[in-house]
Order: sequence, then C-alpha cells, then structure tokens
Amino acid sequence: MTESVERSVHAELVAVLVAVTNGEPRVLTTDDARALPAGPFELSHRSLQAGLRDWVEAQTHHPLGYVEQLYTFADGDRSDESGGRVISVSYLGLTREAGETGVAQVGWQDWYRYFPWEDRRAGAPALVQDLIVPQLAAWCEDSADAAVRARRHQRAAITFGMDDTSWNEDLVLQRYELLFEAGLVPEAVRRNGGQAVLPGQPMRHDHRRILATGIARLRAKIKYRPVVFELMPEQFTLLQLQMAVEALAGRGLHKQNFRRFIEQQALVEETGAMATGTAGRPAKLFRFRRDVLLERAIAGSKLPVSRVL
Repeated sequence: MTESVERSVHAELVAVLVAVTNGEPRVLTTDDARALPAGPFELSHRSLQAGLRDWVEAQTHHPLGYVEQLYTFADGDRSDESGGRVISVSYLGLTREAGETGVAQVGWQDWYRYFPWEDRRAGAPALVQDLIVPQLAAWCEDSADAAVRARRHQRAAITFGMDDTSWNEDLVLQRYELLFEAGLVPEAVRRNGGQAVLPGQPMRHDHRRILATGIARLRAKIKYRPVVFELMPEQFTLLQLQMAVEALAGRGLHKQNFRRFIEQQALVEETGAMATGTAGRPAKLFRFRRDVLLERAIAGSKLPVSRVL
C-alpha cells in the first residue's frame, strides 16, 4: 500500500528567480513566459535544492546564487501525465540579469506583466477601480447567504484596500487567490469554466500562484533583511538603490526619507567614483559596506524601508 502511494506522488521543483534591471523587477521564465523553471525531483538528486539547481541551470543556462525555500503546494487537482499527484516545492532565488539567455522559449519578464494591479509606483492602476473593484463587488453579492457576502466583502476590502482600508503590498498571494476564487483570472477559467476579465499573463499549472508567493516573500523580506544586496551591482547610485526597492515593493518611496534611513543605518559607503553616462548632474557611486556584508552572513541586518513604505 505504501509503495503504491509513493509511486503516485511526484515532487516538482519550481524556481522563482528574480532580478532588478533598469529599475524594473524581472523574473526568469520558460515556455515563452508561460512557466517558471521547473523539473521533477529525481533519485539522483542529492537534495531538493541540488535538484532545483540542476534543473534551472539545464533549462536556462543561468547559475543559481542565493536560494531559499518558499512553500510547498499540494493542490489535489494537479496531476502528471500518468495520473499521479504532483506536489510543487518552490524556491526563491535572487540574482542579476545577464542579458539574453540564448535558450529558446527562456527569457526575463517584468513581473508586473503577470500582476498589473500590483504596481502602484505611480499610484493605483486604473484597472483596480475601473475593473477589479466592480467585478469583486458583483461577486461579493453573488450569494444567497448573508454571512458569505459579508466575508467576501471583508476579504475584498482587506486585500485591495477598499472601504478606506490601507493597501498592504505584502498581500500579493491573497489578492491573486481572491481573484481566482471570484473567477476573474484565466487559471480559474481553465478549472471551472467561464470567461476571465482581467489582464495579466496567465501561467501553466500553479506557477502564477507560486510567483505571487515569491513576490510576497520578497516584499516582506526587504523590510527586515538586506536581501536587496543580492540584486544590486557592485557599485550603484542611491537613486538606483531606491528604484530597486520601489520596483520590488510596487510603491514609491519618499526620496529624502529613504536616503536618511540609509545614512542612519550606515549600510553603504562612497566609492569615490561618479556615475557616468547619465543625464544631468553626475551622481556619487556607493557600495554596501564590507562589514555589513559580513554581518549579513552572520546574523543579517535590515534595509530600513518599512516605515517609508
């Protein structure tokens, strides 16, 4: 009995590999932007993470650096070609984009291509008020049970900042799952039928849900750990650093407050060089302090953006 169960369950290793390029958050994809790098865990793999590294490097030719486990998804309706159940073990990796991958159907994509409602750097996207809010309002009322209607309204208010509720940038997964439950995204249509009404690139299987989990993890993490170090070049301007954090958080930051926080935490130091090839006045180049990098390896230190956000 145990042997039969083991044969029927398969683990898929999935990577959310993130970079920030020219101030935009990017994710490495396969299958012409419809999937994340992934592959089955095999007996030859020394560990789950080793298996992940093997698959990512084989599929994308991009080596993995910083990696941490995200979450394990075990949805009952996910199966492989033989009918066996598939469990998705997901990981978050941070890297720097190295240009074209040179591999067919593999490339870097702006992650807001998949979640356009998450980019609020220039304010709330029009599609939230024009499309999402009305559709959610109709869905909330589409129940004969008053308690269900009340719960739906509460979830919509919390996740999308409705009814004078503040927007919480960390609730990426909750927003996607709410839109899925309301039948507004293509992945829900594939499962339940109907017609999706929201823009946003769909993905195969549960990969967009996994991507949402990765974005949420990173948005929360940049507020208490300096993981943005992994995404920055060796030398950068303070504006580039701010733009990287804004890109990940999906929200604008107050320039002077951000720089004051950076100075107070002594996270960076001047290199003595100036940025070239930029319009306007040359900007100073900075690097993260070596002792901060050492402290990060030991215990971690935070990039203090939580109050700015």
